[in-house]
Amino acid sequence: MTTVLAIMLVMLLVGLLLGFVGAGGSGFMIAVLTVGFGYPIHLAMGTAIAAMLFTSLTGFIGQLKQKNTDVLSGILVGVTGACSSWLGSGVAFAIPAGAMKWCTSGMLIVSGLALWLRMSYAAKHPADRPAPSALRSRLSAIGLGLLVGFLTGAFGIGSTPFIQLGLMLLVGLNMRTAAGTSMLVILPIAAAGAAGYYTAGSLDYKLLLTVLVGSMTGSYIGAQFTRSMPASVLKTGMIAIPMIGACLLLL
Repeated sequence: MTTVLAIMLVMLLVGLLLGFVGAGGSGFMIAVLTVGFGYPIHLAMGTAIAAMLFTSLTGFIGQLKQKNTDVLSGILVGVTGACSSWLGSGVAFAIPAGAMKWCTSGMLIVSGLALWLRMSYAAKHPADRPAPSALRSRLSAIGLGLLVGFLTGAFGIGSTPFIQLGLMLLVGLNMRTAAGTSMLVILPIAAAGAAGYYTAGSLDYKLLLTVLVGSMTGSYIGAQFTRSMPASVLKTGMIAIPMIGACLLLL
């Protein structure tokens, strides 16, 4: 019981931070569960991916109400991503725990760089730039789904920066729509990845429930204070969080 309460409290604090800066934080959760509480990394990955399914669902509902979602592109990227996420979860168990820490840490660093690129690109390019042809957009969506789905399944990261960057660069969505659509994309990818980890016995329902209660409560509270901070602080936080998670994993 003491451990459960400790995890819930820590995840409440993690949720506050993630909700405040608007980050997904699955990689950060993996680092906290493995380094802070000693859980095997594959179990932590399965839990983080499953938690991402629920947090993305609430985010998607909100974005859909605000009409910030390209449903067709989201479904196309998400469904293809679900296939590769399932395959990626199988690959994850072929990687030893020691090596997986380095792999996930490296992907978190790349994720932070992708976030920086996304922000830089959005700042330098107008929202009304010409969209690619329908065929190119659909083919790009399929390729993007295969890539981000595999990354999620194999390394346990949310891949949100890669999804949003790909939706803007390849599919032609503006930053706001890309952010909203990414919530839809993550749903089938996270579901398939979580199913893969469950099949391999690396998904603990009690741990998942504890993580969700803490992180979702904290995220909701943290989000209430987002508007009070300068955009520069929020952007710095979004980039720093995966970097910090990468460093924690290597402790």
